[in-house]
Amino acid sequence: MPSYAHDSIRPAPTSTETQAVIDVAVRSVEPAELTPGKVYSLVTPDGAAHRLDLTGPQFTGVPPRKTGTTTVRDVDSFLAYFDKHCTGSSEVYADAERRTITAVLDAHGTEDPGWSEHRLRLELRETTAWRAWLGIDGRLMPQAEFAEFIEDNLVDLVEPSAATMLELAESFEATTTAEFQSSQRLDSGQRKFSYVEDVQAKAGHRGDIVIPATLTLALRPFEGAEPYKVIARFKYRLEKGDLRLGIKVERPGDILAAAFADLRTLVDNGIPESITVLNGSPVAASR
Repeated sequence: MPSYAHDSIRPAPTSTETQAVIDVAVRSVEPAELTPGKVYSLVTPDGAAHRLDLTGPQFTGVPPRKTGTTTVRDVDSFLAYFDKHCTGSSEVYADAERRTITAVLDAHGTEDPGWSEHRLRLELRETTAWRAWLGIDGRLMPQAEFAEFIEDNLVDLVEPSAATMLELAESFEATTTAEFQSSQRLDSGQRKFSYVEDVQAKAGHRGDIVIPATLTLALRPFEGAEPYKVIARFKYRLEKGDLRLGIKVERPGDILAAAFADLRTLVDNGIPESITVLNGSPVAASR
């Protein structure tokens, strides 16, 4: 019987045979060393595409870029951190309304592109003494309470002297039960209060207390700031023998503004001359 050519054709391989050939081919390929810091794409024997990212710090040994915001409380700390981390494109912003100074250390510059995600912020915090005196600003207090406050804060007084104010405070305490009858303004601007103190039965002791028209204080508005001269006017009310005393601080907002401006100048003088402190605040970080 004649032999035909198609009788010698081998049947097509099955899928199992094809996979076996692929597996042999894959095993025969010699391993190749991959370079850290690069991204590779590969196709596995099952035909799936994969992405191999070797750019992470665990592969390159390089820490990730700096991100986040560091908060400090005084100019010295601000300048120390800024000097360590600033770049040629760093930017500094002063916000007088919020009383903050912010540095964008990795700002996006023309020659030094950055992510603008590494920041430094000086957030000023008012001192305990400033908060104490402003806490009684405009409030009239009973005689004994005012005397106690003066005694607790003598260290802040410049004029009258601490010794004078201590004597005055002690006089207040000594006459706590007295009935104040009148007040008189002296040529010096001071105020003299006359009182009668009952010591027994209907007998009495007469005296007076002279109160200065103003107090001169030396207060640091912010932590790390220099002391500023603060004028506080005496306030009083005398009703039916009851004397209430207090103070009114003159223009405290101006003192805070002056203190912030002086701290901004310190920052301006402490950073490189090529960087200008801008008035305002930076755009929000991208994330």
